[in-house]
Amino acid sequence: MIPSEKAKLVILHPDMFKRTIHPSEYFLIAANILPVIGVLAWGWSPIEVFIVYCLETIIIGILTLVKMGIVTITRNQESWQTAGGKSVKPGLALMLFFIFHYGMFVAIQMGLFFSVSGIASKANIGFFNFFYKWPSLLNKDALIMLIAFFFCYGFKMLVDFIFTGKYKTATLVGLMFEPYIRIFIQQFTVILGSIFLTFGAGKVFIIIFAMIKIAFELFIDYGKIINEEKLEQGFQSDNQ
Repeated sequence: MIPSEKAKLVILHPDMFKRTIHPSEYFLIAANILPVIGVLAWGWSPIEVFIVYCLETIIIGILTLVKMGIVTITRNQESWQTAGGKSVKPGLALMLFFIFHYGMFVAIQMGLFFSVSGIASKANIGFFNFFYKWPSLLNKDALIMLIAFFFCYGFKMLVDFIFTGKYKTATLVGLMFEPYIRIFIQQFTVILGSIFLTFGAGKVFIIIFAMIKIAFELFIDYGKIINEEKLEQGFQSDNQ
């Protein structure tokens, strides 16, 4: 499925810049401050913190699937109309598409990160053994950070998506595309950070990366970057 030209022209939403900060976002900001404190004050390894930042991509993908699953189950009556008048339920198909497309995106991104930073060669990690070797790269400190990210993203999903009832109006296509905007920003900064790691400036990278992430959390509403309604209309028109 490829969005139509009409959909491409309405991706950006005019209200994408935040004007208020929701209470749930303070937890996510705290989670981004944690690695800075850990590296500067508690002696955490910048390399392990870097790996957790890479794994954050997977956490976001898992929670996106959960959101799509909730919308699919609770709004099972939602359907798209094909050109022949046939009713098609898009939920499962879009979830499978997301798993494949986002999974490939993450695999390529992780391979690039580990290659540029030199972690892959040092730990003898390749494309096929990464998925069972990455836990060996994390110590107790990194696991604490990983759990903190998962808890904060999960809590934000509960408060902003479920408790507010947003799942009743959110579109599947909008949910599917939302993490790509966040990951695009992360990808740029982590690639830059991997260069810092190569030259032994890991602490500088952690500080800069955390500041950039916090700034985007404060001033950008990822949920409003995409005009979900018009984007979904574009997807439907491509399948008619």
